[in-house]
Amino acid sequence: MKQNLTRRGFVRLAAAGSAAMSWLATRQAPAVFAAADDKPALLGGRKAHSGGWPGWPEWREAWEPRVLEVLRSGVWCRSSGGPQVAEFETAYAKLLGAKRCLATASGTTALITALHVIGVDAGDEVIVSPYTFNATYNAILMHKALPVFADTDPATLTMDPATIESRITDRTRAIVPVHIYGMPCDMDPINAIAKKHKLGVVEDACQAWLAEYKGRMCGTLADMGCFSFQNSKHIPSGEGGAVTGNSDELLDRCHAYHNCGRATGTFQGDGCFTRGSNFRMQHFQAVILLQQIEKLVKETEKRRANADYLGAALKEIPGIAPAKLPENSRAVWHLYPMRYDAEKFNGLPLGRFLQALNAEGVHCGDGYSEQYNDGMLDEAIQSPGYKRLFSAKRLKDYRESFKELKGNKQVCDTTAAIFQNMLLTDRGAMDSIIEAIRKIHKHSAALAKG
Repeated sequence: MKQNLTRRGFVRLAAAGSAAMSWLATRQAPAVFAAADDKPALLGGRKAHSGGWPGWPEWREAWEPRVLEVLRSGVWCRSSGGPQVAEFETAYAKLLGAKRCLATASGTTALITALHVIGVDAGDEVIVSPYTFNATYNAILMHKALPVFADTDPATLTMDPATIESRITDRTRAIVPVHIYGMPCDMDPINAIAKKHKLGVVEDACQAWLAEYKGRMCGTLADMGCFSFQNSKHIPSGEGGAVTGNSDELLDRCHAYHNCGRATGTFQGDGCFTRGSNFRMQHFQAVILLQQIEKLVKETEKRRANADYLGAALKEIPGIAPAKLPENSRAVWHLYPMRYDAEKFNGLPLGRFLQALNAEGVHCGDGYSEQYNDGMLDEAIQSPGYKRLFSAKRLKDYRESFKELKGNKQVCDTTAAIFQNMLLTDRGAMDSIIEAIRKIHKHSAALAKG
């Protein structure tokens, strides 16, 4: 989050604030507020939500025997033998309806692996969404390629397909759409553009486990999809990731690359080894993940039901607009975002709105910032390597192009989001979120003066 709070910092805060609380399964719907309690908490009124929120991640003692079995076996590393990582790969591929899955050390290493296999190399360009965690950019930079930003559609918060073709150059190698917050990108036009220009497509589905687009799962909609199982994710193992796809050739190449370049299946390279690194998942991580698959499915449905309930109510509050999804698609809500219009709240700034909402006991942050202005990309393009790979004019034009991202700036300046664990409570808790925003809207003029 902006305002000195990173997204993962916000995630930790939301979880830590509820570590000692129950799942609120017996919570009653909030009573109707008396007139004296209608004031926002920031103005001296009663909190809309006085309880906590579910902690995250959740651990269950029932999972411990299989983890201990792996640890006691001494076979922790995939290269030493053992079936557990392969078992998870089979189960996760089946869950998504993908032909293959390769487990990796993280979502970032999944992206690095897929981009290498799709052919991204030094001096190439990759078109990517700017509204994402910076790991997406970094995976491209790791190949000494240039992350070129298509703009963000303010209605969907995802890549605007209409802004892709103007970014394509003779160096463009691939497109990386990001299913941010677990909301599917509009993949049909993206894939059509890629096919027209003979570009690879790698889905960044690191927040999109079980998200659906027109009857198919994210991670199966392009050449390859990449997932993360980091601590904050819906199916966590501390760290971990996966590449999914339907091509044996591509997944064999991914397996070779993530396993120090060892020849695999249909891909034998030049002799026994080819270029690669060690991006392997460990067996105890795979066992942790295997035992959460059923939980993931059940909790996804609960998040969806609560998100639908929230969305129906929030869209009736002037100045609050839930994100729009592509037709016949379903999100999984790693964060639940809302577009905020300060004018409809008597000019109440987004920061003050968030302060008021958090005072109500509703943990909320403001999404991603314009990270391309944070110095990371400047460091890259000012490095000797990038100056050798790209002309001074190209790098100058590239830096200037960030000013064209009007849609993304609008999204960064106007988005509020609540974390996924808050969607795992009951309708009473959802009512408290709705009531908190209604109170803030009603008293927004007074809050704006405070």
